[in-house]
Amino acid sequence: MAIRVIRENGDEILRKKSREVEIVDDKIRELLDDMVETMHKYNGVGLAAPQVGILKRVIVIDLYDDNGPLKLVNPKILKAKGTQEVEEGCLSFPNQYAKMIRPEEIVAEALDENGKKIKIKAKDLLAQAICHEIDHLDGILFVDNMIPGTLQYVEPSEEKN
Repeated sequence: MAIRVIRENGDEILRKKSREVEIVDDKIRELLDDMVETMHKYNGVGLAAPQVGILKRVIVIDLYDDNGPLKLVNPKILKAKGTQEVEEGCLSFPNQYAKMIRPEEIVAEALDENGKKIKIKAKDLLAQAICHEIDHLDGILFVDNMIPGTLQYVEPSEEKN
């Protein structure tokens, strides 16, 4: 496992569309593990492969609950219901946050780390995170869909190490 470099705003790879993963093999599993480790190092809730410079449809999410990290390959949203106004940040935009409208509930489909097809019913923060990370796979950044005028820069506090 290794910590990967997170690409930040202005890096052109963040605007590119990721390719489907043909086979979930050891290389993909290593990428998923590295992404989880990288996301945890930077206290993120989610991370998409383009954020570490890989144009593959791979995302990881961790709500830091009892379920552990979610590793998704080729995720797709099948259904979305309701709306919620949320505050969102992104590891590629350090210390920046904006308000957005996201679906309140979604049903998504993906492959797990063993290549098995899974279906996920998600609401609230998990639905938000899945939508945010899938946007990354399509070259869409949260600032593209934010409620205009809500982007804020928050000074990093000295306490968080």
